[in-house]
Amino acid sequence: MPISMVPYFERPLFFFDQSRFRRALGEQPVITVFKDALSAAGIQFNRRFVEGEDIRTLVYERALFIDCILHYAWHQFTWPQRISLEAVGGYGRGELHPASDIDLLILHRAEVFDECKDNIERFLTLLWDIGLEIGSSVRTIKQTIDIARTDITVATNIMESRTLVGDVSLRYELMQESTPDKIWSAEDFFRAKYDEQIERHKKYNDTEYNLEPNIKNAPGGLRDIQTISWVTKRFFGVRTLKQLEGKGFFTDEEFSQLNSGEEYLWRVRYALHMVAKRPEERLIFDYQREIAKLFGYVDSHEGLAVEQFMHKYYRTVLALRELNDVVLQFLSEAILQKGKTRNVVSINERFQLRDNYIEATHTYVFEETPSALLEIFVLMAQDPHIEGVRASTIRWIRESRHLIDDNFRSNSKNTQLFIKLLQQPAGLVEQLRLMSRYGILGLYLPEFGLVTGQMQHDLFHIYTVDAHTLKVVQNMCNFLLPSAKDDFPVAAHIMTRLPKLELLYIAGLYHDIGKGRGGDHSTLGAVDAEEFCVRHGISPRETRLVCWLVEKHLLMSHVSQKQDISDPEVIHKFALTVGDQLHLDYLYCLTVADINGTNKELWNTWRASLMRQLYLDTRRALRRGLENTVDRQDLIEETQQAAIRKLARKGLSEPQVLAIWGDMGDDYFLRENFTDIAWHTHAIAARTDDQPLVLIKKTANKELAGATQIFVYSKDQKNVFVAVATALAQLNLSIQDAKIYSSNSGHTIDTFFVLNEDGEPLGNNPTLLKKIQQTLIDELGLVDNYRDVIGRRTPRRLKYFASPTRTSLNTDMIRNCSVLEVISPDRPGLLACIGRIFMDFDIQLLNAKIATLGERVEDIFFIVDSQGKPLGDPVLCEKLQQEICEQLDKRVDKH
Repeated sequence: MPISMVPYFERPLFFFDQSRFRRALGEQPVITVFKDALSAAGIQFNRRFVEGEDIRTLVYERALFIDCILHYAWHQFTWPQRISLEAVGGYGRGELHPASDIDLLILHRAEVFDECKDNIERFLTLLWDIGLEIGSSVRTIKQTIDIARTDITVATNIMESRTLVGDVSLRYELMQESTPDKIWSAEDFFRAKYDEQIERHKKYNDTEYNLEPNIKNAPGGLRDIQTISWVTKRFFGVRTLKQLEGKGFFTDEEFSQLNSGEEYLWRVRYALHMVAKRPEERLIFDYQREIAKLFGYVDSHEGLAVEQFMHKYYRTVLALRELNDVVLQFLSEAILQKGKTRNVVSINERFQLRDNYIEATHTYVFEETPSALLEIFVLMAQDPHIEGVRASTIRWIRESRHLIDDNFRSNSKNTQLFIKLLQQPAGLVEQLRLMSRYGILGLYLPEFGLVTGQMQHDLFHIYTVDAHTLKVVQNMCNFLLPSAKDDFPVAAHIMTRLPKLELLYIAGLYHDIGKGRGGDHSTLGAVDAEEFCVRHGISPRETRLVCWLVEKHLLMSHVSQKQDISDPEVIHKFALTVGDQLHLDYLYCLTVADINGTNKELWNTWRASLMRQLYLDTRRALRRGLENTVDRQDLIEETQQAAIRKLARKGLSEPQVLAIWGDMGDDYFLRENFTDIAWHTHAIAARTDDQPLVLIKKTANKELAGATQIFVYSKDQKNVFVAVATALAQLNLSIQDAKIYSSNSGHTIDTFFVLNEDGEPLGNNPTLLKKIQQTLIDELGLVDNYRDVIGRRTPRRLKYFASPTRTSLNTDMIRNCSVLEVISPDRPGLLACIGRIFMDFDIQLLNAKIATLGERVEDIFFIVDSQGKPLGDPVLCEKLQQEICEQLDKRVDKH
């Protein structure tokens, strides 16, 4: 169609010169003109966004601009009557973000299709050619209705359709044929959308607090707002939610919250599309920092800029999820239960059950009896048959939560109610989560409110502080389930004999509550915990226990993973700190729950076995009496004699055994059990040459049975550790611990505990074990002529949490060696890299304690110089640490 015959796009666009655009269409290639217009508009919209223009204006104007572009693209072709171009989906609502799909429906009468077929194909091709991301369908009214009868998405799109150009009567007819009395009644539509939301939430673990949240589909995201909009429009028969304002469905506060929440998420989504340059809906780590900077956040004492941004995001989606609960519960009652017989059961004068949903008996329950704000959750925890809270009651809770002040918190009736809630393990966490979602928990415990939505920007913690806290309490409650006897046997046994479970739950609530305030969060949390206990009438003795647990909640994890728990002195020192069996039991359950609530990848068979060994050895020390320490020499002799007896049954005499042991140091007999010593000794005796000996088996120690054990025995080789670390890195195996010994005769005796990539022992696959054994032997022959470690790709997430490597170097006067600690993001070949640096600096490794915590390592190396002495040269010490930091950080950057 000649451009002069094309009607002007009627709605004004102040930033777009239609006359100039029309002239260009008559003078230049059509595709070029459209592309130039889209590019210029995109730049202009993005500039206005960065300058802070109202997000609704931008989203609506972007859709309006695309309306204009489609108007002119449509008129590049000649069309008959009885065909129209319809906008559907989000675009149908007049909303468009930078990279959103443009969903179109070409609606036509059956009789004109053959006439239009070629032009439809050419029109859609043009849209793709000019760079529009479109989703399109071409249907008659009947075809559309037939599909909509079984496809809720199509039915929803019809509701939000609008005619862009063409025969407007087609959409009017489509709307008349798709009313609730013809397809998808309000009841069926609600059920389908509600079920759709439940399934969608399940895909995101039913939490708002995913580390890389999907802002569109995750709980509290834009789709939750749209679900409210869809079911409400269907029920009330309105085109926009604005039409319901002031009509009693939404309160003024709810309507305001819905609008402000949507605007915030629109800003985030707009920024996400802009920086990603594609229709990305996930706030992945790549973009969180960029958007935080774009939104003006800066690192400060309040936290990193990205943490402040995500804190705001999480609080927003939490509030929107709460609103979604209220509205959908209200609609469930109004739609699904309309006209049905009510089964009402009285609970007390304040509450009753209506069809298994709890409700307040009248509007002023919470104003007249503020303690009912806690009582309702206690009642739900006590009765698992209560399915939820009635919408009107949720609203009254929201409207009354301002009553929770200092007087409320100190009221003995309220403190007793909260303690009563803590005494209901079966329903405790579900109610704590509801209290958090409805804003009650953060008001009753203001210190908890401070950490609500607080992100910890690392891969060690995969939840916000509040979500992690509730996860820890959930784990504690789960220790009481029958399945825990298999999954957590020690914790399950301990839980049955703890005198007061609520003390453990209090410690769980407060163990991380001091985070984000600066200073030691354990100490700050202990202060908060003491105030809680005093206010809630906990006895002084029990208060001291809770505060000790909060203050020491990292101790058991630290000792098990970073100290040599085979050393009796380590066990004795830990037992002195613990003091008695009661403290040990509570601390063990808190620690296991904490590790499992921090990152599910942290808890594997190896870490479980370390914790179990530390617990059992400490329990034995406590039973023996803290004044009765283990005599090291007695323990050495006892271990040696047990190994000698075992080897005698294999045909080795005591003189033969003692000759093999030769000048092995005391550490070997203190740290190894007699079974493994016998295994090592028998294999050494059977050797026929001086080649390195490599043995592999599952750990024999029943208390430490979570990894595969690799034993290496070689002569006159100083760099066994780096050789083994290099080989295991090539095999994608992870070193969990290393016991390194050397004798005056030049033999190196090393034990490594390894797991596969899934954090599991290697099993009994003979082919795999033979391959590992041969790889290690081959690598030990290449110590002086190394190739580069084969690097696997650094995980994408790790690159965005690559905090600089930190080191510390001190002298251990008792062991007469230097102690080097390395804290760094984990990455392939890390231990091999450190081992090579030791080799370059002519440093001997005496021992190593390897601790991999999620995506972070905290490794400790006991080292000496070439003369077997601690590192005494300050310049050398500085250069060593600098080299380790540079090499490890370079390895992350390189990937």
